[in-house]
Amino acid sequence: MPELLTPLTVPNLLDYVRGLQESDWQAFHPGVTAHWFYKEPDGGAAAVLLRYEPGSRVAEHEHVGYEHMLVLEGDEYDEAGTYPAGSFVIHPPGTRHSPGSHGGCVALLIYEKAVRFVDAK
Repeated sequence: MPELLTPLTVPNLLDYVRGLQESDWQAFHPGVTAHWFYKEPDGGAAAVLLRYEPGSRVAEHEHVGYEHMLVLEGDEYDEAGTYPAGSFVIHPPGTRHSPGSHGGCVALLIYEKAVRFVDAK
């Protein structure tokens, strides 16, 4: 994963997203791909664009640190509600959810610490 060694400026985030090529995205979870701006090693801070295909969902996970999420395009939902484009959500440490998208979306997520996925039993 990339480390950020110099400042990064993105003048228009939506234009940036729309200019990404398929090869700029990496598999994250089934139906969800990621474009990492940076990811510190050993579960540290990270910033990532997540792109959900319609109907996809990420497994339940717990936030170990704060997560800030901005929905850029489409819709995202979880157990607490539905978030259309423009929604900004902060998940504090200790919260859990399983986010998904009905129609597909792109969201910017900034993590203080990596999430911990909850084992399905």
